[in-house]
Amino acid sequence: MSDIIAHSVTVSGATTHPWSRYVAIGDSFTEGIGDPEPSSPGGHRGWADRVAEELSRGHDDFAYANLAIRGRLLQQIIDQQLEPCLALKPDLVSISAGGNDLIRPGGDPDALAEKLDDAVGRLGAGGATVILFNGPDTVSTVLARIRGKVAIYNENLRTVAARHDAIVADMWSLRQLADPRMWDEDRLHFSPLGHHTIAMMVLEALNVPHTLEPLAPKPLPPRTWREARTEDLVWAREYFVPWVIRRLRHQSSGDGISPKRPTPGPVFGTGRESGVVIPQS
Repeated sequence: MSDIIAHSVTVSGATTHPWSRYVAIGDSFTEGIGDPEPSSPGGHRGWADRVAEELSRGHDDFAYANLAIRGRLLQQIIDQQLEPCLALKPDLVSISAGGNDLIRPGGDPDALAEKLDDAVGRLGAGGATVILFNGPDTVSTVLARIRGKVAIYNENLRTVAARHDAIVADMWSLRQLADPRMWDEDRLHFSPLGHHTIAMMVLEALNVPHTLEPLAPKPLPPRTWREARTEDLVWAREYFVPWVIRRLRHQSSGDGISPKRPTPGPVFGTGRESGVVIPQS
C-alpha cells in the first residue's frame, strides 16, 4: 500500500492515483452533518464528498458511494454498512466509527478497538486501501470530559492500522481543529470550514495532490463574559437537552435516515464536470 500511495502525482493538471471506486462508511461525521449543501445528496456535503471531488479530477471512471448515517454506533455500522460496502467492491474505503460510543457512559475504548480490528480486516481482505480516523483532541470542546477515552482509543486504532496496513487520518494532530470556527453551532459536529480542513488532511494522508487551499477567515471578535454565557445557555437548550432526551428514550438522530449515496456514482461538485455515466459492476 505504501508504494501505491507514494506514486500519487499530478500530471498535466490532473491528479493520478490508483483508485477508481471509493466507499465511505460511518456516522454523522462521514455523512457530512454540519456542512449543509442543498444541492448535495441528503442535503449535506462534508469532508468525504470533498475528498471524492478531488479524487475524481481527471478520472472519468471514478465512482463514489457514501453509506454513513448519523447517530450510528460502531456495532450498528458493522452490522448495517460493512456488507453493503463490500458488495460494492471498492478499492478505497474510509471508516470513521466509535465516537458515538465513547460519548456514552460505559463506552469502552478497548472493546471498541477489538470490534474495529475485525471490521478493518474484512474491509482490507480484498485488497482495498482502508483509511481510519482517530478522534480529535477534545480538550478545547464540550467533549473535553472524554479526552482520556479518546486518547486510549486512538492508540488502539494505531495498532489496528499497523496490523492491517491501513492509513490513519490523524485528527488528533490536526491542531487547526482547536479553533472554534471549525465546529458547528451544536459543538459536536464540524462546520464547513472544519470539513474542508479535514478533507485536506485526508488527501495529504493519501499523498494525493489537490486543489484545496487553507481558508483564513478573519479572527472572531473577542466575546464578553455575558455573551459567552448566553451562547452556552442557547446551546444547552437547542442541542444538549434534546440529545439527553433521545438517550433516555433510546432514540437516535439517524432513525428513519437512509444513506445519501447508496450506490457508487460519478461525483458532481467543484472537483469535476458532471455528465459522465459510471458503469456498475
